[in-house]
Amino acid sequence: MERPDLKPTLDSLPKQPGVYQYFDAEGDVLYVGKAINLRNRVRSYFHTSAQRNHKVSTLVKNMASIEWIVTASELEALLLEMNLIKRHRPRFNVLMRDDKRYPYIKVTWRDDFPKVYATRKAIRDGSRYFGPYTSAAAMHESLHTLRKIFPYLDCDRTITGTDDRACLYHDLGQCLAPCIGAVDRATYRDMIDRLCRFLEGESGTVVRALEAQMRDLAERQEFELAARARDRLEALAKVVEHQRVIAPSLADQDVIAVAREDGAAVAQVFFVRNGKMMGRETFQLDGAAEVPDDEILAEFIKQFYDETARVPGEIIVPEHVAESSIIERWLADKRGTRVKLAVPKLGHKKALIDVAVENARETMRVLRAAHAVESDGGQAREAIDSLHAQLGLPRPPRRIECFDVSNLQGTHTVGSMIVFEDAAPLRADYRHFRLRGIEGPDDYEAMRQMLDRRMRRLRRHRDGEVPDGAAPGAFEREPDLVLVDGGKGQLGVAMAVLAELGLDDVPLAALAKRHEMIFRPGSRDPIHLPRDSQALFLVQRARDEAHRFAITYNRKLRSRSALSSSLDAIPGIGPKRRRALLTHFGSLDHIRAASVDQLAEVSGMTRLAAEQVKAYL
Repeated sequence: MERPDLKPTLDSLPKQPGVYQYFDAEGDVLYVGKAINLRNRVRSYFHTSAQRNHKVSTLVKNMASIEWIVTASELEALLLEMNLIKRHRPRFNVLMRDDKRYPYIKVTWRDDFPKVYATRKAIRDGSRYFGPYTSAAAMHESLHTLRKIFPYLDCDRTITGTDDRACLYHDLGQCLAPCIGAVDRATYRDMIDRLCRFLEGESGTVVRALEAQMRDLAERQEFELAARARDRLEALAKVVEHQRVIAPSLADQDVIAVAREDGAAVAQVFFVRNGKMMGRETFQLDGAAEVPDDEILAEFIKQFYDETARVPGEIIVPEHVAESSIIERWLADKRGTRVKLAVPKLGHKKALIDVAVENARETMRVLRAAHAVESDGGQAREAIDSLHAQLGLPRPPRRIECFDVSNLQGTHTVGSMIVFEDAAPLRADYRHFRLRGIEGPDDYEAMRQMLDRRMRRLRRHRDGEVPDGAAPGAFEREPDLVLVDGGKGQLGVAMAVLAELGLDDVPLAALAKRHEMIFRPGSRDPIHLPRDSQALFLVQRARDEAHRFAITYNRKLRSRSALSSSLDAIPGIGPKRRRALLTHFGSLDHIRAASVDQLAEVSGMTRLAAEQVKAYL
C-alpha cells in the first residue's frame, strides 16, 4: 500500500536491530514490534502481499506515524518490546487478557529464621517462591495444613531467642518458637528446608523422614511426640493425595497449548512440578485474528513469563515457537540455568500436550457458547427471557448495568459501570468512577459512592430536572437490572443507596464469584442458574466485562501516578519531553540508567534538561 506521507520515515529506517511503534492520528500506540533489521521489517508491512492480511491492511490504514528505537542486540530488543507492550497494551498486538497476579508461597530464605506466607508479588530478594497457585483459596488451605506439619514462623517478631513468652501458635503446636529459644537456628532452618523440598514436589523424601522420626520417638517411648509426628503424617497425606504424578522424569515443566476459532484464542497452561500436576490455568488472548500459531505462542510465552516468578527448566509446546532461540536465552537469564522449549512427538510429553490441547479446545467451546448470545439474536432473546423468569424481574432485562470496584492494596480505588443492551455491550454508555476519600480497601464504601453518583442522576431525571428536549444520557436511562459484583454485603449497600434515593423499584441483584450465586432483595437463599444456561453466561459476561473495565482504568491511573511522581516533578520536563523520553527509552528504569549524553540526544531535550533528569532520578 502506497503511503507517500510515510515515505520519508520509511526511507530513513536503520538496518539495525530494535523496536518499532506505530501510532494513530491521536498519538495512541497501535502496535509494537521488534526486528533484527528494522528497515526490512517495517517496510514489509507496506508490501502488496502483506495487504492481503485484513489485520495488517487495517493497521496500515490507521497508521499516522512510525517511531523506532535502535538496540544493541536482539535480546535487548525483546526486553524493550515487552516493556512497551505492557505499558501501552496496543490493540493490534496479541495480548494476554489477564487482570490478576497469581499467588505464591514465599519463604524468606535469606533470613536466619525464615518466615512463610502468601504473596502476589514475586521479586528477586533472596527469597524462595513456590507456585503459581491458580486458586488462592486452595493455596491458603494448603498453608493451613502445612503449618501443622512444618510449624513455621509468619509473625513480624525479630527473633532473638530471649522473648519472655511465645505466641498462641506455639501452644497449638504450629510454631517451633525460636523467639523464646525453644529451637536453635540450625534446627529451625532444617525444618524449613524440608518444607521447601515438599513444596518442590519431593513429598516422598519428606514422608520417609517423618516416618523415621515417628518410629525413633516411639522406640524411645516419647509417645506424645510420636503421636504428633503421626498426626503430621496424616495431614501430609491429605496434601499429597491432590498431587497427581503424571511425569515419570520428575521434572519441572510447564505444558502450553493454544486453541483458536473465528479470531478468538485461548492458551492453556499445566503446571508440573517435580513430576506432579500442581494446577492449570486458562488465558484468553486478544488480537489473535490472522496471526500465525507460532507467533501467538511466542507472544503468550513472553507475556506470561514476564509476570511469573518461577520459570521451569522445560516448557512443552505443541509446535515450533517463533523466535524460540531468543526466548530461550531470555528465559535462561530469568531462571539462571538453561530453559528448553520442547516440541515432543512421542511419549508421555506428547500425551501431556494432547491433554492440554484438548482442554484448550474444550475451554474455547465453552467460551464461544457463552459469548454466542452477543451475536445470535435467538440466544440473546433466550438469555433475557430466562433471566427475567429465574430472577423474578418485573420486566425483561434488556438494559443491564453492571458495577465493579478495583483497587491496589487500598490505593487508586476506582469503579466501573458497563452496560449490556439486548445482551450485547453498549460501550458508548460505559462509565468510569474515580472514588476519593476511601481509607484502605473499603469496597463497600466504594460501591456506595459509585451507585450514589449514578442513581442521583436517575433520580433527577425522574424528577424532571433534565432540560426539555435534551436526549437522556447513560445516567438518565432506566436500567432493567442493576447487577453488582459481590455477595450479600454488596447487595445490602446497593439496597441502602436505592432506598435513600427513593428508587426501590429499580431491579437489583448481586453476583457472588464463589459458586456463581445470585442474590436478590427480599430473598434469603441465593439463586443458582443452570451451569449451561444462556442466562448465566449473560451475567458472567457482564460481570467479567465490568471487572476488566475497572482494572484497566486502575492500571491507567497507577501508570499516570508513577509518571507524575517521577518525571512531572522534574523542572523543565513537560508532557512533550516526557513522552519523547518514554518513547525513546521505553521505561523509567531505562531512563534512570541512561547517561546525560544519551538523555540529551533525545528529540526536544537540551543538555541542561538532561542534567536535571539525571540529577533528579
